[in-house]
Amino acid sequence: MHILVTGGAGYIGSVLVPTLLEHGHGVTVLDTFERGTTELASCCRHAGFEPVRGDARDERLLDELVPRADAVIPLAALVGAPLCKQDPITATTLNRDAVVALTKRASPAQMIVYPTTNSGYGIGEKGIFCTEETPLNPISLYGTTKVEAEAAVLENAQGVTLRLATVFGMSPRMRIDLLVNDFTWRAVTDRAVVIFEGHFKRNYIHVRDVVKGFEHALANFDAMRGQPYNLGLSSANLSKLELCERIRAHVPQFVYLEAPIGEDPDKRDYIVSNEKLERTGWMPDWSLDDGIGELIRGYRMIRNSRYANV
Repeated sequence: MHILVTGGAGYIGSVLVPTLLEHGHGVTVLDTFERGTTELASCCRHAGFEPVRGDARDERLLDELVPRADAVIPLAALVGAPLCKQDPITATTLNRDAVVALTKRASPAQMIVYPTTNSGYGIGEKGIFCTEETPLNPISLYGTTKVEAEAAVLENAQGVTLRLATVFGMSPRMRIDLLVNDFTWRAVTDRAVVIFEGHFKRNYIHVRDVVKGFEHALANFDAMRGQPYNLGLSSANLSKLELCERIRAHVPQFVYLEAPIGEDPDKRDYIVSNEKLERTGWMPDWSLDDGIGELIRGYRMIRNSRYANV
């Protein structure tokens, strides 16, 4: 197939795009490439790789690129509640409006596989798993824009949506701010972390299993079309305190403390069932412990001390 990936040089895209190329697909990546770095440099050896510098909101580019694709994977977004709160205009126009514009240009013969977020569930009921039938209740601009974009993709059974758990793992375009990545970084570099509201729970998934989910949806598109699917590790519905305990099994010197006062601005708290996707034949390859071990190895190479003396 020929696949159009918007935002393909990001955290997920820089793992997804090489995988698609290695599996024989042609891939056009529409990205601003604003960081000027080389996350996709190894892809240039593939004749089927076409990088296009541009903005996913540029409707003239969408008019040109969308009709040429057999499938579209819209990754371009401001990801995370803090970033969206900082730039609400870009969050709205990129996370929602650009996806709506893309769906309007796609024909019924084309496939759209859209990654939304299970943070759309907001605050769940204690002890009750969120399923795809659970009412969505986003509590941030990030969650709201992704939920609205998902509705556009699912309208008239046009596409498949994957409600991603909190992603972790190494990537060429690394993000250390994601929760597992962040806590593991602190364990390796600082040996300590202070936690606010450590009982808050969420679900997790390795970035390579996200890529596996995209490929699974493309391969089973007709059967999955028009539906949302939770994509996460069923073995990893964990509180922040439980996550730290798992990390300490790998880094015994790691100390974590729950603050007696203060609160986390991210109020998400839910557990998620991934059974619907698993029934289609998808299963994860990476456990949480596998990912923590990978991160520890990766952090031996990374330095994040730009403004430090040491």
